[in-house]
Formats: sequence, structure tokens, C-alpha cells
Amino acid sequence: MCGIAGIIHRDGPSDMGVEITKMLQSMKHRGPDSTGYALYSEPDDLVAIRFMLAEPREYGGFGIAERLERSRAEVESRLAKIGADLATIHSDTGYAFRATVRYDGDLKPLADYLEDVPGCEVLSLGSSLEIVKDLGDANTVMEQYSLDRIRGTHAIGHVRMATESDVDLASAHPYWAYPFADVAVVHNGQLTNYHQWRRRLERSGHRFQSECDSEIIAVYLAEKLEEGSDLETAMRCSLDDFDGVFTYLVATGSELGVAKDEMAAKPLVLFESDDLVVMASEEMAISALVGREVETRDPLEREVLTWQV
Repeated sequence: MCGIAGIIHRDGPSDMGVEITKMLQSMKHRGPDSTGYALYSEPDDLVAIRFMLAEPREYGGFGIAERLERSRAEVESRLAKIGADLATIHSDTGYAFRATVRYDGDLKPLADYLEDVPGCEVLSLGSSLEIVKDLGDANTVMEQYSLDRIRGTHAIGHVRMATESDVDLASAHPYWAYPFADVAVVHNGQLTNYHQWRRRLERSGHRFQSECDSEIIAVYLAEKLEEGSDLETAMRCSLDDFDGVFTYLVATGSELGVAKDEMAAKPLVLFESDDLVVMASEEMAISALVGREVETRDPLEREVLTWQV
């Protein structure tokens, strides 16, 4: 079981880290094992890179500190070699890092070059997107990564209860749509033609960090966008191409969207006002944000909705 949530402000930035945390924490019962965020700020001239060099459960083991120091040094060396001018780099945890760089090149060789460093996994790349995910509930992750300081225009998030896979960051949502900037997905459900689509996308040159079908959705949509589709069209195509029972949220640098399959069995409710759109697996998450009960609605079968910042 899991829970998903999304927010988009159409009247400018807000305390996005705090707001999405309130929603995700209210759904802790749906997934206490890990919590993840895709947070969108106003675009910057710098490219933000979120990456990890070890799993949380590895941290503190014998020799890990020395290995992480070597890996970090290698990441910094490779950034310089590929022409990415490092502006800042820091870690809140010792194993997960945030770097900002001045870089005008293609993101795919940059991501591939970094991930060739032993243990390195790029969680997100972009001028507005930052993906943060870790073990524990939303309050724990927010405090660990100081997400209460983050202001932004929109966000999606996920709480996870591990059922068929391990409790680790590789299995935690959201997923970045490698190698496309600023596209992320969270998802509740299952794609029954996952392997078919994974093979197709791998033949197109894409790589995957996990066995999770949510990552398939992210890369599929980003490829459609790269080919010239708008977000709504790409999402409608996904309903024809994907089999299964699912509800997903997708975010880009300027949009937020939701789609449900033809059975609409996976729960999602939404509330919309002139300046704010909020959606979640349960109404309590919306109430946790707005501070009162509000009138919500359930998207219908095969319904696709998108909103602009």
C-alpha cells in the first residue's frame, strides 16, 4: 500500500516543503517505510543535481566513510572533466548529496558519467526539480533534509509501505524521468505490461534505476514530451499504452497532471480553488493542508487533468 499527494500554487511560491509534508504525514498509515518528494522551485540558471553514494542502511558500516569520501571526490572530478562548473555541494546525511553546477550540455552524458562512479545514483537533474527521498515518515525526512526551508510552486510526494521489494531508496518514489530535465512521477497501482514497455524503452537507450513500474511511466511521458507532445496528450497516450490498475501524478517544471486508468480503482480525491489545486489518496491529506473540510471530487475513469503554474 502507498499514498500519493500533489500541490500546485498558481499565485506564486509557497512553503512547499512544509505543505507537502503535512499531507504526506497525515497518510503515514499508508506507508511508514519511506517518504519521497519531487519539489519544484522557480527555474534557476544553475542545474541542481540530487544524488546518493550509498543506501542509508550501508551508512556507518566498516570503511564506508572512506569510500564515500573517495566517491565524492570522484564525482567532483568528473563534473570538472565534463565541463560542469561546480557552484555548491553538500550533504545532509553523509550518503545523499545536493550539488549545483553551471552546465549547458546534454544531461544524459552528465548523468551517465556520474553514475559510473561506484555507488552513485542520480536522483534528479534539472533547473527547478529536486527529488528527495529517504527511509522513515514525512516529518523525519523533512527534518533530516531541512525541507522546511524550501519554497516552491508545486510538488508531488509519496509514502511507501514495502510489500514486494526492499526498504531502500532504489525502490522509493518519486522517480526522475532520466535523462529528461524536471520530469517526475509518483504512482499508486501496477502496470501489467511493465516488462514489455521496459524492453521498448531500453532499446531506445534509456536506463532504469529500479524494477518499479512508476519509473516506466516517468520515462515514457518524458519521451513523449521530447517528441513534441504536450503533457495532456502524452498522458492520454499512456492510458492507451499501459495496462493495469493505476493512478499517477506527473510534474514538469511548469505543470502538474493526474491520470486514472479505465477502472479508476486506485483512490484519489482533489480540491481546486482559484489559486490552489491539491490532490491525494485520502481526503484527510487535503484537510491537513487547508485546515478544514472542503468539497472534493474523484477523477473519473480514464480522466486526465493538468494544471499550469
